[in-house]
Amino acid sequence: MREILPTLSRWYEAGTPFGLATVVSVSRSAPRGPGAAMAVGPGDEVVGSVSGGCVEGAVFEAAKEVVQSGEPRLETFGYSDEDAFSVGLTCGGEITLLVRPVSPATDPAFADVAASVRDHRPVTVATVTDGPAPRGAVLAVWPDRVSGTLGSEGLDAAVTADARGELALGATGRRHYGAHGERREDDVTVFLHSFAPPPRMLVFGAIDFAAAVARIGGFLGYRVTVCDARPVFATPKRFPDAVEVVVDWPHRYLAATAVDARTVICVLTHDPKFDVPLLEVALRTPASYIGVMGSRRTHSDRVARLKESGIDDVALARLRAPVGLDLGARTPEEVAVSIAAEIVALRWGGSGAPLSGTTGAVHPHEG
Repeated sequence: MREILPTLSRWYEAGTPFGLATVVSVSRSAPRGPGAAMAVGPGDEVVGSVSGGCVEGAVFEAAKEVVQSGEPRLETFGYSDEDAFSVGLTCGGEITLLVRPVSPATDPAFADVAASVRDHRPVTVATVTDGPAPRGAVLAVWPDRVSGTLGSEGLDAAVTADARGELALGATGRRHYGAHGERREDDVTVFLHSFAPPPRMLVFGAIDFAAAVARIGGFLGYRVTVCDARPVFATPKRFPDAVEVVVDWPHRYLAATAVDARTVICVLTHDPKFDVPLLEVALRTPASYIGVMGSRRTHSDRVARLKESGIDDVALARLRAPVGLDLGARTPEEVAVSIAAEIVALRWGGSGAPLSGTTGAVHPHEG
């Protein structure tokens, strides 16, 4: 939903109610994951998507109806052998959506949530989807405060604790509770939609490959930093797609900056005086991906130097080197695609093999 928030904020600030449909659960080969959203606003303007086109027509009508009735509702769409190309998911999956009206009267915290997402401040939106608690009730949870209620003090307390835990992981999904927040009951279903700040991509080495990697990193939703010790090369003009360009020794910058389990590190310097100290620091971080450019011979020399500095085989196994998937890439842009493909495959547990040669589920979020 992050990408459609500017439009939703404009409607909200104008006091115009709109219908918001959010994917709250999926199964099998559903095209969009939990949190995907579509909204219908004034003049039947539509933004967003919940299925890549399969069921948008039906969702459009449902969103208009909830604005008229003021009553949120759940809608489930699945594959139909008899009418596969009508209202159904031709890919064979099933999605459940919460469709609810949004306005200053129904969701007083919406503007604050939208501002937090815009400013990269973490927030989780908890919404009741089913059960005795009011469907569509919203509780917005920040690390240090909350706004709204789900209908009971006990439920609010339990959901707040879980929402903050999910926010730390950047996770989105459903939780089940008793009517007053009891952990071992499942009377109430609550959808927790976490808006964590964008993950970081740290690109070391101000070369032409870095410019292409920064561009595709931004496209994938990363907050990209390019770092190099050489001021003549590390300039914003050369890297317009990076959020920031830092002139510093790579290992010194990495040791002083924030790295979490969603951070990806791309080392493109392939120069031992930069690489070895940098990788010593990188391998002590929780970064999810550490990709290193260079030939196999260069990497063998790099590994030997790292072992001499005390890095063990378990840590060295984290290195993705040579960086990227084997796509036969030649140009900086093609190499950037191969690096991005490896990052995505590692994130979702993909094999990197052609889908035409595999069997089973296609989408990584399938149940």
